[in-house]
Amino acid sequence: MTSIEGLSLALSFTEGARTEIDLAALVETHSRLLFRVAHSVLRSTSEAEDVVQDAFVRVLEHRQHLGDVRDMRVWLVRIAWNLAIDRRRRIRPEQIDDRFAEGLAAKTASPHDALHEAQRMKRVLGEIDRLPRAERHILLLSAIEDLTTTEIASILGKSESAVRALLFRARTRLRERLEKGGA
Repeated sequence: MTSIEGLSLALSFTEGARTEIDLAALVETHSRLLFRVAHSVLRSTSEAEDVVQDAFVRVLEHRQHLGDVRDMRVWLVRIAWNLAIDRRRRIRPEQIDDRFAEGLAAKTASPHDALHEAQRMKRVLGEIDRLPRAERHILLLSAIEDLTTTEIASILGKSESAVRALLFRARTRLRERLEKGGA
């Protein structure tokens, strides 16, 4: 994350008592998570970095309403997620970074095992991309970002039971497809 990291602007809002939110602290605390969320959708480093910056611009634009935010982490992830989904519709296939799967592969494995794992991850990601949109979104947030059912429900505006059902279906469908393909 480029220009936002150096920003040390304090956002303030009033709701009874004066409270200050340090944008620099928000960026430091949440930028990596927002990047991973955006990158898991876009698979493009530069596009994901743009999403993170746009998410923090939204924080600046909505600073007067920050007192209403119950869970800043979930709110920021929801913003980044929605921005990434919107950008994904406009991204060209040649902009997708094939190294995303390599980043998910184990770093401590031998070069041969790491290559095999990266190829396997690429196949898994390809199958995830073929899932119905709702299942794909749930699976990305759950498996790659390790968010809780409650957090996913809040981010996507669904009930927790709907998230659990979609997650079960997505995992089942993905497992069946991978077994059918021999992975």
